[in-house]
Amino acid sequence: MKRNRSMIIAFSVPATLIFAATFIYPIIRTVIMSFFSIQEITDSMDKWSFNGIGNYISLLQTPLYRTSWVNLFKIFLIGGIITLGVSLLLAVILKSGVRGRGFFQAAIYLPNVISAVAMATMWIQYVFNSSYGFLTNLFKALHLDFLANIQWLDSDHKFWALLISYCFGMIGHFMLIWISGIERIGNDYYEAASIDGAGKVGQFFYITLPLLRGILRTNIIMWSISVSGFFIWSKLFSPITADTSTIVPMIYMYDKLFGAENTGDVVRDAGTAAAIGVMLCLFIVLVFTLVNRMIKNDDLEF
Repeated sequence: MKRNRSMIIAFSVPATLIFAATFIYPIIRTVIMSFFSIQEITDSMDKWSFNGIGNYISLLQTPLYRTSWVNLFKIFLIGGIITLGVSLLLAVILKSGVRGRGFFQAAIYLPNVISAVAMATMWIQYVFNSSYGFLTNLFKALHLDFLANIQWLDSDHKFWALLISYCFGMIGHFMLIWISGIERIGNDYYEAASIDGAGKVGQFFYITLPLLRGILRTNIIMWSISVSGFFIWSKLFSPITADTSTIVPMIYMYDKLFGAENTGDVVRDAGTAAAIGVMLCLFIVLVFTLVNRMIKNDDLEF
C-alpha cells in the first residue's frame, strides 16, 4: 500500500504542477490584473497601479461595451434556440429510420470540419454578397425583389447575417450530441407507448424530451462556452474596426489588450482586458449554476 502511494504521488505530482502552471496560475494572475491599471500585458508588477474595481466600473459605463454584451445575449438566446432546436429536430429525424442516415449525418456535420475562417468567408462572399450572392440570385429568380434588394452586410442586417451563418455552422456539432442521447433511450419505451396509442409527436414530448434533459443541460452549457469565446466570426464580418452590430466582449477585450487605434495613437489597457475576461468567466459560471438548478434529471432512469 505504501509503495502504491509513492507511485501515485510520483506520477500525479508532475501532471499537477504542469496543470497549475498552465491553467491555475494564469487564472489567478488574470483576476489580480483586473484590479490594476496596466498598459502592457508584459509589464512587470512594479509598473502596475492599483485601481480597485475601477476597471469594472469604467467598462459598465462604456456604451460600446454594454452593446457588446447585448449582442452576446442575443446570440446566446436567439442563436441558442435556433441551433439547439434545429439540431434536435434533425437528430430525431435521422434516428427515426430515414434512409441514407450516415450520408445526411456526415453532410450536416461537415461545416464543423471546415475552418471557421473559410466558412465565414464563404458566407460573406458567396451567400450574402449583394451583387452575385446566392440569396440575391435566389430571390431574383423567384421574383422576390424586395428580398433580393436586402443588403445583408450593411449595419442594419449584418448582425442577422452573422447569426444565421454561425448557427448554420454549429448545428451539426449539437446534432451529434443529441443523437448520442437519443441512442441511450431504449426501444422498449417507444414500443410500450405505441401499444398505448401514442403517436410520434406524443412519443417525442413524453418520452424523448424528458429523457434528454441531461443532454439539454450539457448542450446549453457548451453553447454558453462557445458563445462567450465568440471572436473569429465577428472579426471577419467587421475586419477593420469594431462594428456596433457585430461587436462582442471578446472583440472588445482584444482591442483593449492589443490596442485599438484612437486618433492616430494605439491605446492598450491590459487591466481592463483582464476584467473583461473575468466577467466572461462569471457569465459561464452563472449559466452553469442556473442550468444545473433548473434542469435536473436525477429522477430519470433509462
